[in-house]
Order: sequence, then structure tokens, then C-alpha cells
Amino acid sequence: MAIVRAAIFAALLLFSFVHTARAQDVTLISRDGDVEISGNLVGFDGEFYRVDTVYGELTVDGSGVVCEGPGCPDLEAFVARVTFSGAPTVGRVLMPALIEAFAIRNSFQVDREVVSDRETVYRVTDPGQDGRVLGEFTFRLNNTDEGFADLLADEADIVMAMREVRREEVVRGREVGIGDLSSRNGSRVIALDALVPVVAPSNPVQSVSLTELVQVMTGEIDNWQALGGPDAPIAVHVHGPRSGLGQATEDRLLKPAFEKLLEAVTFHPAGPGLARSVAADPFAIGVTSRSETDAAWELAIRGECGFELRAGRQAVKTEDYPLTSPMFLYLPARRFPKLVREFLSYLRDPSAQLVMRRAGFVDQAPEEIAIHQQGDRFANAIARAGEETQLEELQRMVSFLTPLKRLTTTFRFETGSVRLDAQSRSNVQQLARAMEVGLYDSRRLVFVGFSDSDGAAAANLKIAQRRADAVRDAVVEAAETANLSRIGLETEAFGEAMPMACDDSAWGRQINRRVEVWVR
Repeated sequence: MAIVRAAIFAALLLFSFVHTARAQDVTLISRDGDVEISGNLVGFDGEFYRVDTVYGELTVDGSGVVCEGPGCPDLEAFVARVTFSGAPTVGRVLMPALIEAFAIRNSFQVDREVVSDRETVYRVTDPGQDGRVLGEFTFRLNNTDEGFADLLADEADIVMAMREVRREEVVRGREVGIGDLSSRNGSRVIALDALVPVVAPSNPVQSVSLTELVQVMTGEIDNWQALGGPDAPIAVHVHGPRSGLGQATEDRLLKPAFEKLLEAVTFHPAGPGLARSVAADPFAIGVTSRSETDAAWELAIRGECGFELRAGRQAVKTEDYPLTSPMFLYLPARRFPKLVREFLSYLRDPSAQLVMRRAGFVDQAPEEIAIHQQGDRFANAIARAGEETQLEELQRMVSFLTPLKRLTTTFRFETGSVRLDAQSRSNVQQLARAMEVGLYDSRRLVFVGFSDSDGAAAANLKIAQRRADAVRDAVVEAAETANLSRIGLETEAFGEAMPMACDDSAWGRQINRRVEVWVR
């Protein structure tokens, strides 16, 4: 009786479950027969029932009751079902590869059924149980907008996104009872990609500034001569405005100039089609995903002061590359079946990170970069040092950092905000989990703050120190079960002493405002 009452009271918690096709009549009876709950079954996750009753929606632990009625599920043959909807860049290659690896890890088998060119079902079976179907993972490849629309309409369970959730989607999510999609638990960065400008391999132009790229896409620059190329008109290619890549291009590059996008631009759906079109046209330029450059040639991003960066794996992982684009899963405040929860947990496993890398994306596993591998950064620190950055400060920085190695885990902030950006919020969780499993036991972690050069150097140094302290505190708070007595945690700041980009643009200043993690 106590178990059943506890289960009934648990209904007050904010649980919701994977949707079912139709609500059906059921009666849940406690095992001693003293309590009965009748209503429409609106969800079952293999462990808990969700029932719409005259008292409202109740959540009941299935271990304490017996289910009677036409809507009762078959407990022994329960199949965990989940539907992913959204960006093809996420769902076409990466997620199926992770499903396959998850199955191999657990000695399961996976069968694929192609329902249509936009929908595929992966069935996970257990050979040890005569091939019983344990779960069905359905992937709908449309676009990020439709992924959120499916989630809000209860036609999908998880969104695959190439952009952050929009404010109106957050509001609508709260209205329909799926929680706050902008919260820490509402999203998960599973891997990293980047937006890259591409041209044909025969094009002599090797780099472009972000300012020039925006001017090309808005028609202010329409001839290759302005970029150091031949006297020829520029053909512009971008992903469509409803695709996740198109919206990521708008968010990361074109705002507020998106409405000025060149009328003659050629739009493409998500996929390698854009890169192939650009590669075939010596006078074309496009912006696409790093993972889908195909035969096209990637241009370096050049700052006005001379910095050049390409979307290499380490530059993307550290977010030093300015157009890094996280790949998201957005999850409602919903209790998923056990198999689905195990798969989502697996995504943080080191073996899953390796799968992401092999699939052509950038994983989030921390790497250590020795100081001798960072020569360009220290050379730039000297070359671009402002008038207020004295030789003594540069010497102090080099002396302090030389015995350490830089982790690829870097923390940056949203524009005009002290809030960490999406990738950095994910980095907090990644670093905290590594600390909890003892990866940094008996080691020294130093959170090092840097700033842009806008303002007085002394003030920037203080700001950088506060940011370093704030990131350290956030990681410590997230590492709930870590034995912090075994880890040396320190903070330090060097202000504007080591810029990663030119300070003459908003994106450059944002890149320079960062907290790095160094380890010994």
C-alpha cells in the first residue's frame, strides 16, 4: 500500500513520457487491491504509467500495480520507441553510426528499414532473447524548424538541430508542457561542426575576412578582383533559410544583414550538394558545413590585422575558429524508456566520441596541447601586444604556462552577456564528468582568463580574472560526486596578453574573451 501511495504522489513530479498513438482506457490496481486508478493511458515507458484521470494526469510506478483494460501494454514484449526529427546533417550519418556503435557495445543487433527518403527506422534486437525487438529508433530528416515543430506537436521526441532553440520555440515549449528547452537539461551538444567558406580548387583566392564574406553574400562585393582573384563576377551559394545550416549561417555570420542577402544567391538544401556545385564553378563561393565540403576548397578566415584560421579539428574544438557550429539534441522534460536513456548516456562515453570523429565530425573529448605545439599563438601574442601589454607581463605568462598543457576545453560567453555560450555550457558538463570519474585526480587544473583589448589593460585583467573564477565555480558545482581534494584547482588571468583574433571586429573581440583550461 505504501509503495502504491508513493507512486501516486510521484505523479506530482514533472514527469512525462514518450507519446503513444492513442490514449486508451485502463485501470491500475494496487497489488493488495485497496487502490484503483482509472483513466486513459497516455504514456508508458516500460517502467511508469502516465494516466489521464478525473483528478488530472497521474504518474504511477508500474512495479506497484496491476494494469487491466484494453489499453494495457504487454510488459514482457515492451518495445522502447523514440523519434528523432530535424537536421539531416545530424541524422544522416552521425546518429546511425552512434546507434550501430551502441548496439555493438551491448551485444545487440541493428536492422534498418528505409520508410522513405526522409525517414528510416533502426530496430535494436537482442540475439540472446531469440531476436526480441528491444527498441525502435526513428529518424526523420527534414530541417531544424520542422524538428522543433514535430516536438511541439508531440510527433517527435527529440530534435536534431544545427542551431540553438529560438525564443518563440522556448515559449511554446513551456505552453505545451515539455519544459524549458533553453535550460541546461533541455539540450545537449553531441558533436561539433563548423561553417566554412568554400571555393573551387582552381580558384586562386586562399582566404577571406568575415567582413568581406558578408559583403560578398549581400552583393557589396560582386567581383573576384576585390578579393585578389580574377576579373569575374562572383556566384554565391548558401543553404536555404529553413535548413539548420542556413539558419546557423544567419545566426553566426549574417545577422543583422540576412535581409540584405543577395537576390541572385543560389539556395541549397542541407547536404553535400552546395559544395559540389561550388567545386564545379571556378567563380562560385559558398558557406557550408565543415563535414560536407566534398571536393570544394576551404578558405581560411582572415582577420583585418593578419590573423588566419582554418577549421582544423583543434581550432573547432577550442572554439578558436570563429564559425564553430555545435550540433544539438533538444530533449523535452520527459522520462524516456530505459534503452533510450542508456543510449543518451552512451553519447558522453569516450568510445562514442571516437565514433563522432570517425564520422567526420569534431568530438568533445578533451585533448592536451603542449606549449611547443602552440608557437603561432605565442608569436601572435608578441606581434599583436597592445601598448599597455608590457614585456614583463608576456614573460610572466610564458613562465607560468610553460610547465602546463592546454586542454582543448575552452569557455566563451554569449555576445554582450556573462552567460556561457552553448558549447561552453556543454564543456562544463564534460569537464565535470571527467573530474567525477577521476581523470584529473592528482593533477593540477588552472582556469586561465583572457580578454579583448577594448578598454584599459588593468580593468581587462580584472574582468578576465572574474570570468576564470566564475567558470571554475560552475565546473565545481556541476562535479557533484568528484573528490575535489584530489584535484588542484586554480585560477589565473592574463587579460589581453594573448589575442586569438583581431580586436577590430565584434567576432574577434568575442573570440578573445575566453577562459582556457591548462593542466599539469
